Amino acid sequence: MKRSFIREILEHTTNETISFAGGLPDEKLFPNIQLEQSAKRVLLNANSLQYTTSTGLNELKDKIAQFYCDDGFPTEASNILITSGSQQALDIISRYNNGKCITIESPSYLGAMNVFELNNMKQDAVLLTENGIDINKFEDSFSRSKFSYLIPDFQNPTGYTYSIEKRDSIAKIVGFHDGILIEDSPYGELYFEQKFKSISSLIPNNSFSLGSFSKTLAPSLRIGWIRADEKLLEPLIAYKEAMDLHTNGLSQYILNDYFEDKKQYNIHLKLLRKIYAKKMQIFKSYLDEILPEFNYIKPKGGMFIYGSFPNINSSELVQKCLENNVIFVPGIEFYTEQNNKIENEIRFNFTHCSAKDIYKGLTLISRIIKEM
Repeated sequence: MKRSFIREILEHTTNETISFAGGLPDEKLFPNIQLEQSAKRVLLNANSLQYTTSTGLNELKDKIAQFYCDDGFPTEASNILITSGSQQALDIISRYNNGKCITIESPSYLGAMNVFELNNMKQDAVLLTENGIDINKFEDSFSRSKFSYLIPDFQNPTGYTYSIEKRDSIAKIVGFHDGILIEDSPYGELYFEQKFKSISSLIPNNSFSLGSFSKTLAPSLRIGWIRADEKLLEPLIAYKEAMDLHTNGLSQYILNDYFEDKKQYNIHLKLLRKIYAKKMQIFKSYLDEILPEFNYIKPKGGMFIYGSFPNINSSELVQKCLENNVIFVPGIEFYTEQNNKIENEIRFNFTHCSAKDIYKGLTLISRIIKEM
């Protein structure tokens, strides 16, 4: 099994590297002061350093459940399993379903594909379009697999967003075949115009809804979760216990305290949306100016701009770029081996770099392309 290109390439970057590679939040927007205040309050209680329950801190589960309720998706604490990031959520579900076939998007999230491969799951990749997965091909695949992994909100890597019609169609297909959907939504709160209703809310008994605070608060906290019917969650708990006994307790206590003031989190999310929308527009403007041949779809939220160059091998390009201290992720990394012949696509992250570095980085890429 090969390593994640993104994780590996990050180890070869320096402070001089302009990186459009990882899905990194802007650390200038981390709520440092509020989290520090929460940490100080939490550490006054020695229990915050003690072992906790495998399914997660009950008070924090209540608060996460309330987020779903606020969106019109009835949820209780018993529907929540707190994990070490949503990456562990994927691993737990995949270990339980070891060896099964799963219907995924093409292209799809590299971290998920690696987890599925590690757990001997056969991945059937279905073409993703601007408004969602190809429905006819999805139904054909899902009728056989009865298991699927999708990222409907500002998808990684493409930034595409599923239409309301596609969401309804997928829910009907999953329900009709009595299968299971893993709906991954780490970017759902990072919308620029509107928030979309989750597919899981339409099929609560046939879905795992995955969430994370890595993109909205701070990745190093490593707090994610699974929202599912209790009958679906119950068999996963033993896998969670075997992996790590429980998710980082101190992080859970800090977040639980932070969310006591719900208003401050809402203010923080509004700031993220405002700044990220502005950064996306800056990246778009520089792309159009410096690399007009790059063909892409403007995202409606999230962290990524995805597209293609005519007649350029992006895997060769990224090696030249790395030598010049600028990096991105070639699109071929997001395809399965059965469908990996697309060599001219690129994923750019627009949330992490400053406007100055965006301009400098894209200018370097343009120069290297001309040299090639």
